[in-house]
Amino acid sequence: MSKKTTEAPAAPDTAPYDVTEQVGHLLRKAYQRHTAIFQQQACDPQLTSIQFVTLCALRDHGPSSQAELIKATAVDQATIRGIVERLKARELVKLSPDPDDRRKVIVELTDSGAALLDAMIPCARQISELSMGCLNAAERVAILFLLRKMIDGDEMAG
Repeated sequence: MSKKTTEAPAAPDTAPYDVTEQVGHLLRKAYQRHTAIFQQQACDPQLTSIQFVTLCALRDHGPSSQAELIKATAVDQATIRGIVERLKARELVKLSPDPDDRRKVIVELTDSGAALLDAMIPCARQISELSMGCLNAAERVAILFLLRKMIDGDEMAG
């Protein structure tokens, strides 16, 4: 049995729409700033932030299929394929057929990839520090909490 509410519908927002104050625009600008900091501070100028995330996923999850990398990195299939190819060309990862399903390719971190990750971790810490540099400790906790909450909200709705 549904219960009727007596609340009036929300009044339409009549304030002027300023795109520069919208969450998507602000998130995009924050991401662009972070990406610029990453490129300036990375110990390997050829390494992109998403390549770094992919190498971290392989370190954390071990040898992985591209489908597993998509899940771990939140990168789409076409993009992950290109990332894996570029990492392979630099000999940071190696590819091999899945022993259980020869149609699948398994991506694995090489010793060179692991060494680059080891060198990058201090840089990555500095990149995070610079990205959040103007925030105090409470604001840093809050923004990470709120970003995770926004992301988890998608999972709960879907």
